[in-house]
Amino acid sequence: MREFAKSHKLDHVCYDIRGPVMDEANMMEAAGEKILKLNIGNPATFGFNAPDDVMQVMSSSLPLAQGYSDSHGIIAAREAIIRYDEYRGIKGVTPADIYTGNGVSELITMSMQGLLDSGDEVLVPSPDYPLWTASVTLAGGTAVHYVCDESADWNPDIEDIKKKITPNTKAIVIINPNNPTGAVYEKDLLMQIVEVARENGLIIFSDEIYDRLLMDDAVHTSIASLAGDDVFCITFSGLSKSHMSAGFRIGWMSLSGNKKAARGYIEGLNMLSSMRLCSNVPAQHMVATALDPASFGKKDPLLLPGGRIYDQREFIYNALNSIDGISAVKPKAAFYIFPKMDIKKFGITNDEQFVLDFLREKKILLVHGGGFHWGAPDHFRIVYLPDMDTLSASMQGLKEFLADYKQN
Repeated sequence: MREFAKSHKLDHVCYDIRGPVMDEANMMEAAGEKILKLNIGNPATFGFNAPDDVMQVMSSSLPLAQGYSDSHGIIAAREAIIRYDEYRGIKGVTPADIYTGNGVSELITMSMQGLLDSGDEVLVPSPDYPLWTASVTLAGGTAVHYVCDESADWNPDIEDIKKKITPNTKAIVIINPNNPTGAVYEKDLLMQIVEVARENGLIIFSDEIYDRLLMDDAVHTSIASLAGDDVFCITFSGLSKSHMSAGFRIGWMSLSGNKKAARGYIEGLNMLSSMRLCSNVPAQHMVATALDPASFGKKDPLLLPGGRIYDQREFIYNALNSIDGISAVKPKAAFYIFPKMDIKKFGITNDEQFVLDFLREKKILLVHGGGFHWGAPDHFRIVYLPDMDTLSASMQGLKEFLADYKQN
């Protein structure tokens, strides 16, 4: 009998957020075990709901959303995105420069497919959101990882970025606010990245899906607002996280800067956008309401002291740093934390084995640092969306587990 193997294009692709460890967790669930999944930032799973006005406008628009839209998206959504871009200081964006997508994930893949040929390189942060590396690889390119420095609040290392640039480098990716670290990049750092892109003729891809999920005094600056007219930028954002609507699948990307230099690339994006016909039309109708200018600059109460996300961030940060052998930088945005383990103390040489051992003993699912293309086996990511009682139980479980854990 003829057998069919997976494509060799997938040989160097991983997405371990939903990878082998999660497969193990699913088998345990099928066997009757109850698993606490702290691996995916899915707000609905933990009792967060989309705002009522956004839900209402999407529901009422269903009779108008039965056909395909323009491949870029409905005009009302695109005009709302332009207003939001202008508020953030991104200039020169027209309706033709907006592409709506079934979440940002689809658009990341599309943006890489339209750009890369074999041998092309893209600078991607380490740690990264692994879809970026996977999309570069699937498109035939090579992801070259630059270091984000934990000792500098997880900011990108500019000198490492410069060292990684070759004649084959076409673009640089930044994730700001960052997943998995929760870092928010300062304006001066972003200006340095713009200058590197300018000097080397690079496209900037900026993943800003968490730009409204800021805590404390963190201020988000969109790098496209600093790039000027001579650097081509693509900025990604959406409603999945800021409006707790991940399942509705609505994101977008905005083109700005030197679009003249990218004419051929934009032609390819238009082709790819048309090939998939359009993004989810009912969800597109949410955008104008969600991006009401009256909401610009207002912080969600969940992110303020006394708010659920803020308080859970405070708890998880303090709880992790109280465990012998664990340290963590406090995240400034999003709902992830990326703690570090003392691998000498615990004898850890394989971080995936660590999260598997923890899963099997405590029925709690994490993601190992290697799943985010972090080079050493000394980190893991936790989603801190569960309620306080659940987080407290998970941290007690981690403390108990590590009290006598030795991998080797």
